[in-house]
Amino acid sequence: MLLATGGTMGMGFWVIYIAVIFGFMYFIAIRPQKKEKKRQQEMFSSIAIGDSVLTSSGFYGVIIDMTDDTVIVEFGNNKNCRIPMQKSAIVQVEKPEA
Repeated sequence: MLLATGGTMGMGFWVIYIAVIFGFMYFIAIRPQKKEKKRQQEMFSSIAIGDSVLTSSGFYGVIIDMTDDTVIVEFGNNKNCRIPMQKSAIVQVEKPEA
C-alpha cells in the first residue's frame, strides 16, 4: 500500500519539477531572445540614409544608400571606401543631429 501511494506522489512531483524547469528556461533563454529580436527589428526599420552606424566588425560609417536587406556604408573621411553589407551586420544606429 505504501509503494502505490509513494509512486503516485513521486510521479506528480516529477511532472511539477519538469514544468518548473521549462518555465525557468523560458524566462532565462527564450523571452530575452524575443525581446532582443524585437529591438533589432525596430532599429532596422528606423534606419535612414545619413545615419551613422556601428557594424558587427567594429567599424563606424555612414549609410549612403539602402535597399530592402542591404545598405551601402561609407567608411573614413576620404569618401572612397564604400562597402555594401547586410542590414543584419549593423549593431548600433546614431541619428545625425539636425
